[in-house]
Amino acid sequence: MIRVLIVDDQRIAWEIMKAALENGDKYQLVDCLSGAGNAYLYSMTGNVDLILMDVYTLDGENGIEAAAKIKRDLPHIKIVIVTSMPEESFIRKSREAGCESFWYKDVSVEELLEVMDRTMAGESVYPDTPPTVKIGMATSSEFTKRELDVIRELVNGHSQKDVAEILGIKYESVRTHLKSILMKTGYGTPNRFIAEVSHKHFIIPGFYKTSMTRDDK
Repeated sequence: MIRVLIVDDQRIAWEIMKAALENGDKYQLVDCLSGAGNAYLYSMTGNVDLILMDVYTLDGENGIEAAAKIKRDLPHIKIVIVTSMPEESFIRKSREAGCESFWYKDVSVEELLEVMDRTMAGESVYPDTPPTVKIGMATSSEFTKRELDVIRELVNGHSQKDVAEILGIKYESVRTHLKSILMKTGYGTPNRFIAEVSHKHFIIPGFYKTSMTRDDK
């Protein structure tokens, strides 16, 4: 039997994932933890083959960071990152952490089982893109990479001048990107746009700091 650890602070999510395990004949649930910070210590017991790891757990603990630590020291443990949030960076950050697979919670039990089976068979299963989010008159897929960088730093509470310094671009470039963003979304002010982006969890304040090469684009 493949021993599975669930790390999630929502009981409903526990029940969904536990149902997936019960529908299969190859998985054994060993425990459910509400905090990602405890997952590393539990993994050290040698009693885990696969972890279903939520991104945000009890007390705001970051499941991707916990997963990176586990993969660094216990690379034989397979990890599937699970989330219901459409944050645009989650897929990329999970890959960087070394996690084998990624699953959005709003799909069926059968799809979770398929992801688990394929992961244990040696595959890496990831969606191509995050879910599309409607932001004003635009969809999240319409923003360029640089616009997303600008949006993230604005959501993190930085001024436009600070954004220019953080990203290593000209202040005028930040203003140009912001103008394009507001035209696409139809918002009259940055504050309304930033509030909507945060409310819909497309970009979550403080999730990570942008690291960019300095240029003037």
